[in-house]
Amino acid sequence: MGEGDGKTVVVTGANGFVASWVVKFLLERGYTVRGTVRNPDDTAKVGHLFGLSGAKERLTLHKADLLAEGAFDEVVQGADGIFHTASPYFIKGITDPEAQLLSPAIKGTLNVLKSASKASSVKRVVLTSSVAAVTNNDKPKSPEVIVDETWWSDPEYCTKQKSWYSLSKTLAEKEAWDFAKDKHFDLVVINPAMVVGPLLQSTLNTSSETILDMLKGVTKEYLNVSFGYVNVKDVALAHIFAYEIPTAAGRYLLAEKVLHYEEVVEILKKIAPAYSRPSKMVGEGPKAPTYTIKHDKVETLGLKLITVEDSFAELIESLKDSGYLSSTS
Repeated sequence: MGEGDGKTVVVTGANGFVASWVVKFLLERGYTVRGTVRNPDDTAKVGHLFGLSGAKERLTLHKADLLAEGAFDEVVQGADGIFHTASPYFIKGITDPEAQLLSPAIKGTLNVLKSASKASSVKRVVLTSSVAAVTNNDKPKSPEVIVDETWWSDPEYCTKQKSWYSLSKTLAEKEAWDFAKDKHFDLVVINPAMVVGPLLQSTLNTSSETILDMLKGVTKEYLNVSFGYVNVKDVALAHIFAYEIPTAAGRYLLAEKVLHYEEVVEILKKIAPAYSRPSKMVGEGPKAPTYTIKHDKVETLGLKLITVEDSFAELIESLKDSGYLSSTS
């Protein structure tokens, strides 16, 4: 037992990739957790949560629709804190960005914060944003460039690039800061890069699927892009430390390293030589530059980030254990 003895917190989208780890660590630390999900009876999607240590005694799941006004009013009453992780993340099959990404991210965030503002017990809300709300702009990028918490993605630039996920996270985070300005609770924001590492849930999330497709030979050519990567366990712990440490404030960027897809392919070759990997890049032209995402601030919370190599290795083991990847391919 630890910091959470006797405290009750709410985790939205509790069955997600990051949220499942947040729930696991909260239960281990002695918190009582109220998780919100779309359908508490869908055992395929939520069953793994009830297998967590402490879940029988201190976890309840509640139905809540992100877009329904007041859907969170009841569940947050009497809670000490809220972790708002629920927001759709996918990059394939976007036919209606407004309905699929923008509304759930922006309206969903405001709905949760409005409910928090009606619950005098809530002291702090930790919001899961993304590096997608930080780096998507026309500022020049190069290995010498250091991205910190003052950076923001540019909505106009995101729209031009059709980066709908970035746009959704940027607008949702900006709205959250505006809304929380004069409220009785603190807002702290976590901005993770591409999250990798072991899965607790049985369904496949987007970032894990991207790596799986490479290893199974589905992806023949890698994209000419650079992303930051961070371990899911570090992201979950960052949420919890940002909630527990009284001086935590503002935004926390989370990326152990920024890699071009070519470097990801090289790491996969080294740690998983038995599997296939894409051998060439999509299109011609100069390679997308890497840059540095500063993580000093998150280290002030007492977090030392797991290396990208270890994170990919953990993900691969997890994909094998879950049956997504055969032991050799």
